[in-house]
Amino acid sequence: MRRRSTGSATEEEGDDSIPESYEVVNLALPLERAEGRSRIDRSNSNQGPGKLEPAARQSNTQNTNTSREPEWRNSIDKRPSPARSRLLSNTSWKLAPESRHGQLDKTRSAEPPLINMPPEEAMAVDKMPDVRQHGRRSRFRSPWAISLLTLLVAALGLFSLGSIIHSFTNRQLDTKGCRMSYMRPSFAKLSDFDTEHTRFASKYSVYLYREGMVDEDTKVKGVPVLFIPGNAGSYKQVRPIAAEGANYFHDVLRHDSAAIEAGARNLDFFTVDFNEDITAFHGQTMLDQAEYLNEAVAYILSMYHDPRRSERDPDLPDPTSVIILGHSMGGIVARTMLIMPNYQANSINTIVTMSAPHARPPVSFDADIVRTYREINDYWRQAYSQKWANNNPLWHVTLISIAGGGLDTVVPSDYANLESLVPETHGFTVFTSSVPNVWTSMDHQAILWCDQFRKVVVRSLYEVIDVNRPAQTKPRADRMRIFKKWYLTGMESIAEKTLPHKEPTTLLTLEENSFAQGERLVLRNFGQSRRPRAHLLPIPPQGTPGGKRFTLLTDQKLDKPGESGKLEVLFCSVFPLHPGQSATLFSMNMDFSGDSLGSTRLACKNAASDVIALPASTRTTKMPFYLDEEEELLPFSYLQYDLEDIQDHQFVALVDKAVNPSSGWVVAEFSDNVQSHRVRSLSLRRLLAFGMKIKLPPNRPMVAEVKIPALHSSLLAYNLEMGNQVCGDETELFTPLLRQYISDPYESKYFVNVKQANINLHGVSPFMPPQLKWKAVQDGLSLQFWTDPTCNSSIKISLKIDIPGSLGKLYMRYRTVFAAFPLLVVALVLRKQFRIYDETGIFMSFSESLDLCLRQSLPLVLAALTCLSVSFAQASSDPPRPASSGFWGWRGNATETQVDFTKNDLLVGSQDPFFWFMVPLIGVVCVGVCVMVNFASLAIIHVSSIVYGWLSTKPGWLRYDDKRRSSSPAFAPSSPRRRLLTTAILLFLVSTLIPYQFAYLVACLVQIATCTRALRFAREARSNANYNFYNYAHSIFILMLWILPINLPILVVWVHNLAVHWLTPFSSHHNVLSIMPFIILVETLTSGKMVPRVTSRLRHLTSVLFFFLAMYAAVYGVTYAYMLHYLVNFAAAWLVALHSSTSSWTFAGISHIFDPETSENTRKRGKTP
Repeated sequence: MRRRSTGSATEEEGDDSIPESYEVVNLALPLERAEGRSRIDRSNSNQGPGKLEPAARQSNTQNTNTSREPEWRNSIDKRPSPARSRLLSNTSWKLAPESRHGQLDKTRSAEPPLINMPPEEAMAVDKMPDVRQHGRRSRFRSPWAISLLTLLVAALGLFSLGSIIHSFTNRQLDTKGCRMSYMRPSFAKLSDFDTEHTRFASKYSVYLYREGMVDEDTKVKGVPVLFIPGNAGSYKQVRPIAAEGANYFHDVLRHDSAAIEAGARNLDFFTVDFNEDITAFHGQTMLDQAEYLNEAVAYILSMYHDPRRSERDPDLPDPTSVIILGHSMGGIVARTMLIMPNYQANSINTIVTMSAPHARPPVSFDADIVRTYREINDYWRQAYSQKWANNNPLWHVTLISIAGGGLDTVVPSDYANLESLVPETHGFTVFTSSVPNVWTSMDHQAILWCDQFRKVVVRSLYEVIDVNRPAQTKPRADRMRIFKKWYLTGMESIAEKTLPHKEPTTLLTLEENSFAQGERLVLRNFGQSRRPRAHLLPIPPQGTPGGKRFTLLTDQKLDKPGESGKLEVLFCSVFPLHPGQSATLFSMNMDFSGDSLGSTRLACKNAASDVIALPASTRTTKMPFYLDEEEELLPFSYLQYDLEDIQDHQFVALVDKAVNPSSGWVVAEFSDNVQSHRVRSLSLRRLLAFGMKIKLPPNRPMVAEVKIPALHSSLLAYNLEMGNQVCGDETELFTPLLRQYISDPYESKYFVNVKQANINLHGVSPFMPPQLKWKAVQDGLSLQFWTDPTCNSSIKISLKIDIPGSLGKLYMRYRTVFAAFPLLVVALVLRKQFRIYDETGIFMSFSESLDLCLRQSLPLVLAALTCLSVSFAQASSDPPRPASSGFWGWRGNATETQVDFTKNDLLVGSQDPFFWFMVPLIGVVCVGVCVMVNFASLAIIHVSSIVYGWLSTKPGWLRYDDKRRSSSPAFAPSSPRRRLLTTAILLFLVSTLIPYQFAYLVACLVQIATCTRALRFAREARSNANYNFYNYAHSIFILMLWILPINLPILVVWVHNLAVHWLTPFSSHHNVLSIMPFIILVETLTSGKMVPRVTSRLRHLTSVLFFFLAMYAAVYGVTYAYMLHYLVNFAAAWLVALHSSTSSWTFAGISHIFDPETSENTRKRGKTP
């Protein structure tokens, strides 16, 4: 391997080599200067590389050929700079005996040429003064220089990034609709849960919540509920939900004898103080919390066995399980508890999480958290894949994931999806905008204190508990049915109707003329007959092509049996007359026959339990919700049944129970599914080009639904416009109401009084794992319209893709790409720099190398990655392959399919070839960001260099010689012994106390100092060698700078642990080999030593290494970002090996390092006397 022997940044003084890609090709000649004069030493052209000319030969040729040196060059060389008097660390300085002040002998060792030239070529170059002068200007090109191409690409990238951020903050925004909650909190610490029970007692603690003026007794008396805060969360975040739980039981449930008999008791809310631990970035912290929580659950359950701490009824069974509420990363910790060795079987069977990223980690900067996520998710998938319940340890566990939606800018709500983890029989994912009577998105913290949402959570928990069972909850199937009732709209395919399972409770006696004609019944007011009256609508027979369904919409609340409102809806069948049966079989008897002789008796079921709440839509409503200062809006009541659900009945009875005329309306009808359901099979490209137009005819049904299977991506947003609803002479009953929804996951959004709507969804998202059960066709986006059927006018609807609004959807899905994709650009730039340097001896600046990459390698790489991304997207849409049956079919089931849950982890994670442009777009944006970061670092280094120059300059009244002696040289390297000891101490601390991320931060700061001194040196001694070293040091700093964000989160976790006096070292971040190459490389650069050129075939290894780094950053960087540190660390090790190749290590040299006198004398001889 041929390498250039180099010792410091100044060894290559006078190197004029220019790469062939430059405008002027100027072959390098060794230059020498003494007392401001320079010349070309033609005698060196015959020497081989690495041979130094003796100092004695220099004295005969030092005053030759100075006329061709440019005037500005001579002026620079002649100025008496004290820093320039000590430029060369390998110069043989000789003191003249007669000199009083130690004048320097004008001798120095010659330097080998970077490129060997015959004498005639040197003479030819010597005859080209103009070309040489132009070459020098190219050599001293400013690092601030930027080509037009780089400027245009960077401007385009930064403009795209600015457009994305502007769209994210200003377009397609969900409206905030949470009402404020209030509480009177108090907390009782469980002091007895100490180090005898857990090793984390000094770091964590558990509290019992009590609501002031409601329940201030610290004894447990109900059902235990454990709240787990999220990343940097506080134990006090349980206050809103716990306060609502205490107040609801105190004000309502304790007076409800039926609820008490059914097993309802007070909820004892426990909460954990994690000292605001940062769990999103550190897997070990998450495991520590899970271990502590399992021990806390065991202690909490033991409290109910202790009569001194419990006031429970002794006849009730002792609790054996705890309900878990988890916020954010607390939900992931809750799932982690079930895979820990200290988990007590069946101690957890109900988990409700809020804004928890179940599908994948928020960031992949830590290897532990990526591995922990994989172990958790694999465990849950394997458990639910078991055929028999006895083999499934999670058979009795229900998991409900609630996402905040578009307002949550901390965790992407797409990550809350459970479709890849839990079957529908054991859990589901729902958005807060879908929850009845909530109907609004929420940010990451508001989901805990939003008043209308906390009421739903508390009521659902009170309905699933049953203190008569040891598990303290109802069976799993009942729990799932209750959660679906409280959290889903009721219009989903998995929503269960209660009407078919009921028994008739009402006997209805009517006149024979009470039957309505046709399939639609409309009432515009109530109480017109001033007495209760029933209106019958006959149920049509089955057999209609496409099927029929019954729909009812009213602005009144539907009465349950025994209530005295305005409207009650019954589904009835003819009841034969048998004396004495009416009093024994029915709890309610409604006789509207009056004095008529003929009457009809009907056995009826009340439909109020299946009512669906819809936001009121009138001319005065603007939002589905109302705020604190606004008047309360009563929702609409909606019923929807397929004909199969009501086939056992003959009539629908609408009972108007008002005795005085009053306002209100109701519309009930049977409609054909063919007329009310439409499927528009248009592609995204057609929608992008032409949009979509729909026209609702005048004789339309009340509810119309349009399904667009192609619209399933979360990266696109749409604008919907709806024409006016013209009703003519009659007053309209309600204004158009729109519901947009998807089924995977369950997300619905409502738009009242709709004229224009912003449509965006959380459907198919980048990097998300596939579903447990593969679907050939996505259901896509559905639009459901409620319009007044009495208005005989058509309504026009148009839907278009909102391109500016869609840009903002890229932010939450691709923000982590900036931790990896810029390394693609940086690695390619460094690869180009080293290739040019090994070929010509010029280490060009970062900007120049980036310009060359934009002209050559970067477009080709982005094109190849684009093709790869399209290939990945097509493979993602393919059905899963059958599982391997093993050797000769002896293992496994060939009919089973094996789902690859990691197939969307690569590159940009796209699952649709339509988004092929994401790779070029991200590449251009990252180029702009890299240019911006490069100039920002240049600014910091230049400012630091100026400050460093001020601090190192002495006053002018000092003697010149004293000034020269006292001025700090550009590089004043410490002794090898000091550097070795510093490195050894730092590595020892890494192996014992501090994580290697701290040492990496120190290395980055030292590299800034190295770049600062290198820039000052290059400014004062304008030569290729100095600028080579500065460009090299600067590029290494840029590379380290892009790795810094990957290491900072772990460092923050370590500092936080120190702040809470938790001094236990991390078990996973003390690998010395993970930081040693960085430390040695940075320490080597502090001595001003330039990396040697590699002229043998090994130079290709450097190119391959950086190219592999670039490809890994692009393909795997987002999912496995922590690996980028190790790859760059390996690159640093290679550079250290290159630096070490020019050093001769001997035992004598090593012993001199530890000899203070020898080391000090050697260091002094290397400096100016």
